[in-house]
Amino acid sequence: MTRAQPSVLVVEDEPAQREVLSYNLEREGFRVIKTGDGNEAVMLVEEERPDLILLDWMLPGTSGIEICRQIKMKPAFRLTPVIIVSARTEEADKVRGLEIGADDYVVKPYSLVELLARVKAQLRRTRPGAAGEYLIYDDIMLDAETHKAFRGENELKLGPTEFRLLMTFMEKPGRVWSRDQLLDRVWGREIYVDTRTVDVHIARLRKVLNSSGEGDQIRTIRGAGYALG
Repeated sequence: MTRAQPSVLVVEDEPAQREVLSYNLEREGFRVIKTGDGNEAVMLVEEERPDLILLDWMLPGTSGIEICRQIKMKPAFRLTPVIIVSARTEEADKVRGLEIGADDYVVKPYSLVELLARVKAQLRRTRPGAAGEYLIYDDIMLDAETHKAFRGENELKLGPTEFRLLMTFMEKPGRVWSRDQLLDRVWGREIYVDTRTVDVHIARLRKVLNSSGEGDQIRTIRGAGYALG
């Protein structure tokens, strides 16, 4: 029910290929959102805020290249990785896709192993914690793979929710997260949690982080939310 794993939006109009992609991504631990319709894809980006988008070029109606352009024009999603998957093999097509804002371009038929590696590579850049990387900020270190966190020499005894909160903050130090954004990222959209719950867990995280008398690294920005550092 939580959203600890990164999410991938698969936009592919061929049902069989969409299901194969979805199955293999889920096997790798990703939460998959899928559609075969370009216009619905734009709505899903707004609603689901995926961590990465796999986008077929040849879609009925609006093309994948136009969908990519629309997504990248929105400030909130400018940094969301988009991998275009296309049967178009000309170098000019690849250049066009990258110039429109795509972060990678994969030609069909592709190796699933290679495609999954490219997905993980993009996530290491934008969500290193979700890709199993060490995260370090000042004297705080988080190991996403072993689910351990330290401040200085002291291991932090964090509950699962506090750990996901800390990982979210450490992936983007300095970024201000609203309560709704934290609910979406840490708890997930599929369950209802009151925004005041965020404040409760932030207080718990602060208590553990500051248990040895270190300075408070979590800032409260009145009317906006919370940030690390």
